[in-house]
Amino acid sequence: MSKVGIATLPLHSSKAPHWLLKRMLSLGKPIFDILYEFEGPNGIIRRLSDTYWFQGLACVLGFDWHSSGCTTVLGGVLKQIIKPEEHGLIIAGGKGKNATKVREHLNKNAKTLDYNEDNINNLSEISRLVAKVDNAALQDGFSLYHHLMIVSEDNWGIVQQGLDGKIKKARRYHWLSEGLESFINSPHKDIATEIYKNRVLDMATSKSDNCRKHL
Repeated sequence: MSKVGIATLPLHSSKAPHWLLKRMLSLGKPIFDILYEFEGPNGIIRRLSDTYWFQGLACVLGFDWHSSGCTTVLGGVLKQIIKPEEHGLIIAGGKGKNATKVREHLNKNAKTLDYNEDNINNLSEISRLVAKVDNAALQDGFSLYHHLMIVSEDNWGIVQQGLDGKIKKARRYHWLSEGLESFINSPHKDIATEIYKNRVLDMATSKSDNCRKHL
């Protein structure tokens, strides 16, 4: 994982107003239509796995730059503007209860990408494994409440976000299948956070290999 910068993600409980969501949808659709034309579905996944690009997109679409909603609201917008039949991508999961509905969302659009049952089972297992890594193997005090999986015919990316209610901050985790060699040895594409804690148990790093052998 590379340390590329700092994002301010304080927890905000209010909802984005309808007029803003409407404008975000109108602005976002042509961006992804053009991006698909030039870079294809895998290019879109690569873009969304980049913390800077993801954060910048939320700002370009008019959302507040210093908010946990950059992740959740943008995730909701992406689910509406990115269509399997138009962009060759399925976006599954989301915030809260939707985070656990990855399999359901994949099944709904499986025929569009010619997925079979084995494909769905494999992607669902990856979804659960990634969530488990960021919720259990990486014990940093942030509990996941958002899980968004973006899949093409041959690649996937995941954007998760956790919250720490004590300090009222959020932390975003980005995953990308391309170049991923291990789910437990520094697997993240990037992590967006402004908070660095002194006491964190990270079992998802090669430095913890000896510790894992004794579990």
